[in-house]
Order: sequence, then C-alpha cells, then structure tokens
Amino acid sequence: MKYFFVLLCSSLLITVTGKSQQFTPDSAWVANNYSKQEVYITMRDGVKLFTAIYSPRDLSQKYPILMQRSPYSSRPYGENQLRLRLGPNTMLMEDKYIFVYQDVRGRYKSEGSFREMTPFIANKKTNKDVDESSDTYDTIEWLLKNSNNNGRVGQYGISFPGFYSTASLPDAHPALKAVSPQAPMSDEFIGDDCYHNGAFFLMDNFGFYSGFDGPKAENGESYAPFFRARYSDAYQYFLDMGPLKNVNNEQFFRDPNSIWRQTVKNDTYNEFWQSRNIRQHLKDIKPAVLVVGGWFDAEDLFGALKTYGAIEKQSPNNNTRLVMGPWTHGGWASPNWTSFGQYHFGENLNKYYQEEIETKFFNFYLKDKGSFNLGEATIYETGSNQWKNYGVWPPANSKQTPYYFQNNGQLTLTQPTTNGVTEYVSDPNKPVPYTAGIYARRNNEYMVEDQRFAAQRPDVLVFKTDSLATDVTLTGEIIANLFVSMTGSDADFIVKLIDVWPENSSVPATQANQRPVNMSGYQQMVRAEVFRGKFRNSFSKPEPFTKDKIEKVTMHLNEVAHTFKKGHRIMIQVQSSWFPLVDRNPQKFGTISEMNESDFQKSTIRIHHDAKNSSHVLLPVMH
Repeated sequence: MKYFFVLLCSSLLITVTGKSQQFTPDSAWVANNYSKQEVYITMRDGVKLFTAIYSPRDLSQKYPILMQRSPYSSRPYGENQLRLRLGPNTMLMEDKYIFVYQDVRGRYKSEGSFREMTPFIANKKTNKDVDESSDTYDTIEWLLKNSNNNGRVGQYGISFPGFYSTASLPDAHPALKAVSPQAPMSDEFIGDDCYHNGAFFLMDNFGFYSGFDGPKAENGESYAPFFRARYSDAYQYFLDMGPLKNVNNEQFFRDPNSIWRQTVKNDTYNEFWQSRNIRQHLKDIKPAVLVVGGWFDAEDLFGALKTYGAIEKQSPNNNTRLVMGPWTHGGWASPNWTSFGQYHFGENLNKYYQEEIETKFFNFYLKDKGSFNLGEATIYETGSNQWKNYGVWPPANSKQTPYYFQNNGQLTLTQPTTNGVTEYVSDPNKPVPYTAGIYARRNNEYMVEDQRFAAQRPDVLVFKTDSLATDVTLTGEIIANLFVSMTGSDADFIVKLIDVWPENSSVPATQANQRPVNMSGYQQMVRAEVFRGKFRNSFSKPEPFTKDKIEKVTMHLNEVAHTFKKGHRIMIQVQSSWFPLVDRNPQKFGTISEMNESDFQKSTIRIHHDAKNSSHVLLPVMH
C-alpha cells in the first residue's frame, strides 16, 4: 500500500548546506540549473498549503509547470535543501520545467485537516466546499500568476499522488493540459489497498498506517509511529496476534479516530467508501491523460485499469491512453527493469517507457515539442514478452471463454454432464499462506511466485488443462463463477490463474540474464484475487450462507495480458485463506473486527461442478 512512493521520495533528496556543498553529479546539476522557492499558497477557504517550487535559472524563455501533490512530504525542507532528481524522470528534468511539489491539505507543513482520499464535491456552493480538485485549481491559479510559466500545467504521481492526479481531472483548471495518474488509488474497498472485494488486506494496512497516521511533529516535518512492530515471520506474528479486535487498543492503534480504526470499522461498502470512489466523477474530462500501471502491482493494479475504464466510459470525447507493463508498484520510475521474479524480459523496459512514452507525453502537450502518436492502449504481454498496441481496451477480438471445473482436477472447454463436487476443509487457525517463504514484510514477488507450495495442501483445490496444443493468449478481464456450499455461514474465495511450465523447461540466457533459468514444472502465478463470500449479492448488504445450500459466487479478477505457450498448462487454484496478506475470515457470519478467537471455526467448503452447477472461469481468449 503506497510503500514504493515513500521509498522513492526518500531516495531522491539531497541536502545543500551553504559553503560545505558536496554534490553527486545529479545534485550538482540541479543546484546549477534550478533555484528553489518555498511558499504557502492560500486556498479558497483560507487554508495554506506548503509548496516547493523549483524554477530553471535560465530566464530566457517561459516554462510549463509540472506538479506533484502528495501526502508523503515535499521534503527536503529549506530553500537551500535540494532534491537529487526533479520530475518523474531525468529526461524531463533536463528538458527544463517548473517543478512543483506540494504537501496536501493536513499533511506535513500544510494547514488544514487530512482526509484519506478526500471525497469530491460535485456541486460546490460556497468557498468552504473544498476537495482535491479545488485545491489543485487554486494552486494552479496562484502558480500561473507567480512564476515564469508558459500558461500550461501538467500533473503526475504514483499511488497516493496518483490519486491526487486523478482528483485534479473533474472540474479541471483550463491550464491543466496533461495529467498522468500512475498506479492511482481509486476505490479502497473494491480493489485498492484497504480491501479487495470486501476482504481486508491485513499485513499491508497494519504496516502502513502504523507510521503514516501517527502524531505529527510540531514543525510538521515528520510523524511519529503509533508503534514499532518487530518480527521476522509475518505469518506467525499475525497468527499469534489473534482477532482484529486485538489491534484496536493502546498497544497498537490507540487513536479511535485513526485511519486504521476508520478502515476496520467501515467493513461494508457504505457511504464512507462510496464517497471516496473518485471513478464515479471522471466525467467530461478535458486534459490529456496517460494512465500507467503494472501487471505485478500488489497495491493498485485495480486502480490503474479501472481509472482508465471509468474515463473511457464516462468521457467519450476524452484524450486518454493506457500503459500497462510487467512492473511492480511504481517500478517504471526506476532506471532499469529487465526482470521480475522468474520473468526475464531481455531488455530494459523502462528506457522505452521513459523516453518514448512519459517524456514525449509531457513534452508534446506542455511544450508543443515533438509528437505523441501512442496508441490507445500500450500493453506488455507476459509469456510472449512483447509490447502490443490496441485501439480499444480490452481488445475487440478478445472473447470470454468458459473453462469448466471437472472431476479429477481437470479444466476443460466442455461443460460437465455428470455429478461432480470437490471439497476441502478450511481452518482459519491454519490458514493458507500467501507465499512459500518466511518474511518479515510482504514478499513483493508473491504475484509471480511458484504455486507448488499451495498445490500440495489439502485445503487448496487444483484444476488444470491438458498440455496446450497451441499458444493461448488471454487479453482482458477474468471472471470466476463458483457454485459453492459450506458448513459455515461465511467464507473467502481466492482464485488464482497459473501458467504451468512443462517438465525440463527453462528460460534461455539473454544479455540481461546471463544463465538459463530452470522452470521445470514451475507453477507461475499470472493473476489472483480474493472475494469475501458474504458480499456475493451486495457489497453494501452482506448476507450469511445457509448451511449446505448451493449458491453462486461471481468474482472479477483484474485484467490480464499473457500468452500460455504450447506445451504449457492453464491451472486454476481455489482456496479460502491467503494469510497474512488478507485477514482471516472466521467462517462465521458477523462483524469480523468485533469477533473473538472462539468465533473462528473450521468449515467444509464444496465447489460444485455438475451439469446444473458448473463452476468455471471465463478467460479472455484472443481470436
């Protein structure tokens, strides 16, 4: 959850202190070419937001403004304290922009009260009706009057700053010409950060909010953590912690108004979450938009895909493009990207992205420099390891194709004709781990990890095709339709799409990867998602399951672009825990944050696959 950006910010700062300046080449370049100004810009309601402005020293021309608004600090503070790098990449820094960094309302040195994903106010009636759109508008208005600019403004940001980029789009200032929401948070209950389909992402939120939301220092330059949790085995730590109610106390999140407490308390899709869904307001969008996301983004894969989809649906005359690559959360901002996990791409994908896409996007719309002829959707297809360009996303020749669960763990294109059911016992006191290893923090490679560790467990079901006679390419959304019954009154369902490599197979050596990589029998996870069963009919009104009654659970997995090579197999795994990535479902209907250890119970889960109740996944097969 938003972690990458915190680390990125801390790595891009350099201190310049009077006569004792010691520069790396990049920091020296910043100091020689830019001057820094710190100001407080007054919003329409009188609240003042801290803003750092880096302006080119060369005054022979006017420059566009490229802005980032963030809750993660505009540090280093002090006009003689400079960042190591400005902007989203070094090419844009060298092309010269007026780079602006702003602490959002209520964070760090800015005044006001902070709200997690501030709800947008569609009909502002007075100057007291403020949101991130109005704060962005007021900031731009001040900058246009008080800097050597050419009248054009761009905005960008990764993760939380990606949300602020998206939030600038409704009722945008006329000077805002180009916006790039990158891995943007969009809906924290349905698919980003806090919950996925109603299932609470325990480990990430516990670690993030312990520090992000703690008490602010008097000078506004730092936050003290609520607590410091030290452990080497996250699985055992969170299992020993017990129910969620054990965290809402003085030892951990002592402030009853903390974001953690709000997040745990609002465990249905109520007004709290609905009002924070920025996607519903992406109508009549005027600026050019470049949405960027990563297929291996553990935080906001949903946000990138659904932000783009919402603009396309609600702003038919928009100028919006989508870029999806094989990146983790914000991985496209690093200098190099040649591999991830056991994926090896054979080239530095970030060089292409930064030079040919990101830099050209801002230069074209903010400077009239060069051209920008990128297609509607620029998509990296894993498996085949190549960029693809599509006129629409998902592509028109992608067809939802049912793959049915069968007896004996088979996955076929034909619907079952005989009786069939496969069952497992789910024990919340022995939950299925999300990763094979022992880690103190989230294993960032879990999204591409070998799933053989899970397939060997009795509480994980496995369905797989025969060896593929030809390549099969999936491009688009995955939908799982499960017909389930259980002995409990609630359950989670985790569905994983897996590429099974043949025996004795390997990834060939490349210039970036000097040696062949053994992939014999590797069960490479391609996509996975969790769904909390009580929300099967409504995310706002949960319902218990009736013992042994067969019910349908439909869950949407995020889109995919992947080729299963000839000789590989397509595998689906189904399980009911994913710990401690996701909190434990007691498998007893109720408010989980109020439950005791005694409420956690075993449940026999049955997945039905007969002629009437044919559990299956819809895979987007390219034709």
